[in-house]
Amino acid sequence: MHAMNQKLAAFERLLGIMDELREQCPWDKKQTIASLSYLTIEETYELVDAIAAQDMAEIKKELGDLMLHIVFYARIASETNSFDIADVLHAICDKLIVRHPHIYGDVKAETEEEVKRNWEQIKLKEGNRSVLSGVPKSLPALIKAQRIQEKARGVGFDWEAPHQVWDKVQEELQELKAAIEEGGEKPQETQQAHIEAEFGDLLFALINYGRFIGVDPESALTRTNQKFIRRFQYLEQKAEANGQSLSDMTLAQMDVFWEEAKKME
Repeated sequence: MHAMNQKLAAFERLLGIMDELREQCPWDKKQTIASLSYLTIEETYELVDAIAAQDMAEIKKELGDLMLHIVFYARIASETNSFDIADVLHAICDKLIVRHPHIYGDVKAETEEEVKRNWEQIKLKEGNRSVLSGVPKSLPALIKAQRIQEKARGVGFDWEAPHQVWDKVQEELQELKAAIEEGGEKPQETQQAHIEAEFGDLLFALINYGRFIGVDPESALTRTNQKFIRRFQYLEQKAEANGQSLSDMTLAQMDVFWEEAKKME
């Protein structure tokens, strides 16, 4: 691994290249903080894909892309004297020191849960009106549910044991089943809204249970998606090799290739 002076030199090199690109490249000169934001989201998802694939070379590449975006934003902001990269770095350093009084102060926190609880309490003292105000509105729903639950746990609002959460999952499953089977005089739109609400409650409970058994829901679903893609693409390849079209095959015929794909894994 590199020494500290080498790391600083590498960061300084990136800042220098960023300055040159901003001053000389037509595309880079045209960018704004708003125009970069959508690209940053894309780069973040590419990093998540690399992490899910456990591809360290790709993770390194995507981290570089994100680092470029960070210095790009800071460079653009410096042009209006709003802030520069030094302000960004000092701000995060100051926040880390304030949020870790068990390291930089006299507060005691021996466990991860105590650290999280202190973190949320400090945020409230800093002016956040709600523990949940720090959860971005634009987060994908699955990740957002996970973050909401984690933040609520940080102030002690949580189940005590996994079996309690599993009971809640079973309860929500039965409520969804009842909503689906429910007939009566309710308008179709109202009935569908009820089903959707119960389905959402079930997903929320499952995400909660995943947290209790040490399963990251986003990672688990990502891997399941990847598994389905692999198996389905195998099915497509086998059908093509046999001169068949999926649309002309029966489900039983497709299932033969699907089972082959499962056995190969």
